[in-house]
Amino acid sequence: MSRMLRLMCVVLVAMLWLPQISQGSSQGSSQDFRPAQGGQEGLSVIAVAELPVEARDTLRAIKQGGPFAYPRDGVVFNNFEQVLPNRQRGYYHEYTVTTPGVHNRGVRRIISGETNEYYYTADHYQTFKRIRE
Repeated sequence: MSRMLRLMCVVLVAMLWLPQISQGSSQGSSQDFRPAQGGQEGLSVIAVAELPVEARDTLRAIKQGGPFAYPRDGVVFNNFEQVLPNRQRGYYHEYTVTTPGVHNRGVRRIISGETNEYYYTADHYQTFKRIRE
């Protein structure tokens, strides 16, 4: 019974998730990502000056090694979405970008790679932009 229930859950998740992926890639927006590529090919670029002021503050804190506003800042980002280039586990770390008027962590993040590469997401990993220094 447990095995059958697990299988039904997997099928249900696939049915809910797959249409969103195909819908997102058919819209053709410059902010779309291509999960199957596992790389930067589908990512747009944003200059540091174009980032929200809170994201610039977070980027500055990352480069200085802190301090950070939230205890979870700096945790490993696993790239489960496979939007960013594929790297070994532990390569990416995530940091919260404060959202004015929100009393929790919100949805904005900066993801940093070990080789001083940075990515911004304003919608909790739905889309990413590579930050151009």
